Amino acid sequence: MNKTIARTPAGAGVTTRTIAKAAVIGSGVMGAGIAAHLANAGIPCLLLDIVPTSLTPEEEQKGLTLEHPQVRNRLASKAVAALPKSSTAPLYRADDAARITPGNTEDHLAQLRDADWIIEVVTERLDIKKSILKQIESVRKEGAIVSTNTSGISVNAMAEDCSEEFRRHFLGTHFFNPPRHMKLLEIIPGYDTDPEITAFMVQFCTKRLGKGVVVAKDTPNFIANRIGTYGLLVTLKEMIRGGYTVEEVDAATGPVLGRPKSATFRTLDLVGIDTFVHVARNVYDQAPAGKEREVFAVPEVMEQLVARGWIGEKSGQGFYKKIKGEQGSQILSLHLDSMEYHPVAKVSSGSLEAAKAVKGARKKVKAFLSTPDRYSELAWHVLKQVLVYAAEKLGEIADSVQDVDNAMKWGFNWELGPFETWDLIGLPASVQRMEAEGLTVPAWVKEWIASGNRSFYKTEEGQLFHYHKGAYRGVETEPERISLSLLKQQNRIIRANSGANLIDLGDEVACLEFTSPNNAIGADILVMIQQSVDEVRANYRGLVIANEGRNFCVGANLMLMLMEAQSGDWDEVDDIIHLFQGSMMKLKQLEKPVVAAPHRMTLGGGVEACLPADRIIFSAETYFGLVETGVGLIPAGGGCKELALMISDSHPDPEADLQPAINRVFEMIAMAKTSTSGPDAIRMGYGRPGDTVVMNQDYRIYEAKQAVLEMDRAGYAPRDPGRIRVTGRDGRAVLQMGALSLKQGGYISDHDYLIAKKLAHVLTGGDVPAGTVVSEQHLLDLEREAFLSLLGEVKTQQRMQHMLAKGKPLRN
Repeated sequence: MNKTIARTPAGAGVTTRTIAKAAVIGSGVMGAGIAAHLANAGIPCLLLDIVPTSLTPEEEQKGLTLEHPQVRNRLASKAVAALPKSSTAPLYRADDAARITPGNTEDHLAQLRDADWIIEVVTERLDIKKSILKQIESVRKEGAIVSTNTSGISVNAMAEDCSEEFRRHFLGTHFFNPPRHMKLLEIIPGYDTDPEITAFMVQFCTKRLGKGVVVAKDTPNFIANRIGTYGLLVTLKEMIRGGYTVEEVDAATGPVLGRPKSATFRTLDLVGIDTFVHVARNVYDQAPAGKEREVFAVPEVMEQLVARGWIGEKSGQGFYKKIKGEQGSQILSLHLDSMEYHPVAKVSSGSLEAAKAVKGARKKVKAFLSTPDRYSELAWHVLKQVLVYAAEKLGEIADSVQDVDNAMKWGFNWELGPFETWDLIGLPASVQRMEAEGLTVPAWVKEWIASGNRSFYKTEEGQLFHYHKGAYRGVETEPERISLSLLKQQNRIIRANSGANLIDLGDEVACLEFTSPNNAIGADILVMIQQSVDEVRANYRGLVIANEGRNFCVGANLMLMLMEAQSGDWDEVDDIIHLFQGSMMKLKQLEKPVVAAPHRMTLGGGVEACLPADRIIFSAETYFGLVETGVGLIPAGGGCKELALMISDSHPDPEADLQPAINRVFEMIAMAKTSTSGPDAIRMGYGRPGDTVVMNQDYRIYEAKQAVLEMDRAGYAPRDPGRIRVTGRDGRAVLQMGALSLKQGGYISDHDYLIAKKLAHVLTGGDVPAGTVVSEQHLLDLEREAFLSLLGEVKTQQRMQHMLAKGKPLRN
């Protein structure tokens, strides 16, 4: 199960390696997070730290000594114990922590000989890292891979005193924090690293750990931190030069520029201003004297903030400060001239409004930069310097423009990398403007334009090319990475409407892609589902349901439902629910295999679109749940029915007690519980036999396609109509009694209780005796009746309005 085959560059042969066990040295935030993610991937991991030199008060009270194992393992043990409670949720499931064995570097160092991969994650000091590597070398087995997680210390300098065999198996693996959630992993080979080891680690970390891997050069801060730190420092200098406020800078350097909402200063507060200062100094200390080194000089204001202890969220204040008052919380921003905090002021302008008026990062950036005012000017002055700097560093920090772009997208959550952004704003015209404004553009960029090229990337006949050492080079794509956007460029759309596409994946497999805003399910998607079933039935071997949106599906079109309810058009609402239920049943009854491949937020109707499939291929990062009660409703697209059917099918003995399982599902839906991951969705009961989790989201469509082909080759037989044994009136009474006790205890409101009663009625099969066997349509009718009844409630409509306006539930 843990075997990964790494294919090396042409002519280098094929190496088969196994990482059956790993070890991490250093149990701080990063070390514990890396160990947790290895555990997520099913890899047993040894986590070691130093032996404490003093007892805690609790240890003294217990009468422990410094020699007691509980004391000697304290640092690693505390780190493991803290993982399930961490706000960053480093584990997919709490019980994954059982794969991590805590220990210390004195008593358990010899156990490193069992590890296939040893990761050093100790203090960012060269002398300490060199010392640890010598200890590792003294016990590791020959051929074991050793890596350092460093944000910028030279990989070659660390291993210079180690043997040649050690250096061949040594490299940098720079995880970004938090390791589970941040996609970027920079792999940094040393001078002596065996190319086969690099190739293996790239593939292993991509497929098994689900990372976006870029290969970086052994230079200060590598790729993402080098460019990201430069950009943040340039932004601060432009802010001071132009007299902008903290909130003005964040307004101009966030989503309108294709960057995260945290923009500049919220990002610094999140990262930690002290951490940022350390990273900046690392480049400053190693860069040659000149213009670049001057940029990396730490600004005085940051020195002041660190000296005052105002280092961001971990200290409670930085560039922003949150205070609590009688009227609720208030956010203050720092005025750099006075070093005093003031209420955050609203920022608005023509350029900002132009960006807000359009959808998608590319359109936002173009609209923003093409509307002249002081905010778009600030963004331009920052952007031009970052683009030129990225071009200057190409070849020094990485060989490929794509690696640079991916590093910034995966490591800093930019929507567009520097070279993609340059293409977007117009390469020749922007270079002309940069030079007119006194900026020196690297010669290779001007030569590239002079040769007749107008972009760093181009697409021809569905093949993507990028600049590489003076020529266009085809972007290598693995068969496992199916790109719907590229397939659409190759004219592989079979059918399309305003909310969905049906796309030919090849090998006679089709893919249903949602394309509506937030992929919310409306009539257009439902119509396309029905048309897709007809098309696949006639011409294809099976169907995949997947898309490449930010989230798979946030549910049904809430606004549409609310508008119809408020206008009193109940026949229209009833028709929509009939259409939804009918579409899901038609999908389920297709005589060809259907596989759903959800990712990230898959809520409400998105779950109901997955449950009729024969299999679900969950992305590891899938947040899956029937959350309709949060807006005063219950699932009505078959969600309740499908879970009741799964319980009935899993208890084939007619005398088996269904009540405990029904209680669990009732609580899950009533409390709008959502999985914290793909594995957690299976644990919650959404998984069926054959359902799996894919670590790398980029591979889920391929895996779903393979599942379709596998079922087809095995001789797919359509499922029989479901027959559902229900708990009836007796089961309903149990559920309602539980809800009543919560209401009487003040834990839920009267309206919550009403919703709970409706949900209980549906899940238990309505007014029938316990043990009655009902049809799927019977439960669908109950779902529809309950949904319509709740939709007519004023308090439900208030909840829907609040969710649409505020993005969070109202408990009324």
